[in-house]
Amino acid sequence: MKIAVVTDSTAYLTPEEAAANHIHVVPIPFVVDGKSYREGVDITTAEFYHLLKTSSTFPSTSQPSIGEMMELYQGLADQGYDAVISIHLTSSISGFLNSISQLAEEMKDTIKIVPFDSHITVKLMGYLALEASKMVQNGDDLDTIVTKLTQLRDTINEVFVVDDLQNLVRGGRLSNASAFVGSILKIKPLLTFHNEHHAIEAFEKVRSMKKAKLRCEEIFKEDLAKVDYPVRGLVFHANAPEAGQKWLDKLQAEYPDINFELTYFGPVVGTHLGQGALALAWMQDTTKKPLE
Repeated sequence: MKIAVVTDSTAYLTPEEAAANHIHVVPIPFVVDGKSYREGVDITTAEFYHLLKTSSTFPSTSQPSIGEMMELYQGLADQGYDAVISIHLTSSISGFLNSISQLAEEMKDTIKIVPFDSHITVKLMGYLALEASKMVQNGDDLDTIVTKLTQLRDTINEVFVVDDLQNLVRGGRLSNASAFVGSILKIKPLLTFHNEHHAIEAFEKVRSMKKAKLRCEEIFKEDLAKVDYPVRGLVFHANAPEAGQKWLDKLQAEYPDINFELTYFGPVVGTHLGQGALALAWMQDTTKKPLE
């Protein structure tokens, strides 16, 4: 069986990573001041954050069209692919995966489409796509790929901090906004997807960015003590590369055996988090301990 791997632009894979691993990346559209852009195609991340500073309206995000997805999957079928595993941002913040599930039924006689909910987004999802590609190259079948991806997905944990919750609240992406909205301007809220609904959830109120990062580090240390596999660490930033690099350098010094990577929140995710957001995330490092 010839299997393709598809993901979306919120995986924030570099073009080189996608090309080298034969991963098909679907751009997610967003709108700023009435103009539509395709993430990673029509605008750079730096240009987006500049727009965010000067825009007169709150940006919005949407989904790729069904027609675009049908064309992609049909094209893969025409290239001789029998199946595609389509890995996308969590269904808790976007209806995109539900649309793909409906399309899978409509196109079942053309190509087998297996939608896979990452329960997350950003480069963590990117690593799921990279791992899927590796398994395809190794000749694993669809069931094995889905089983192993699920195992890897279950190792993901993350905690992030935003300057304030206004973008998340305005965009309707915070599951428990009412508990935190009263003190939006006074706190640095800690958030996570790591809950039973895989939705963005604020879980602690911290009084400064410095204390927020220290609390993230505490949670990271606590989780490391519970796992029996090596992890890779990721530090994310929303147009704050210097702050992100400084935090990464501190973590790398404290945990020299862990490989840390600096990555970013692109336009679609940055729309909801706002500038200055930082995050610390981790997952099994399959280069040190492959999935079984």
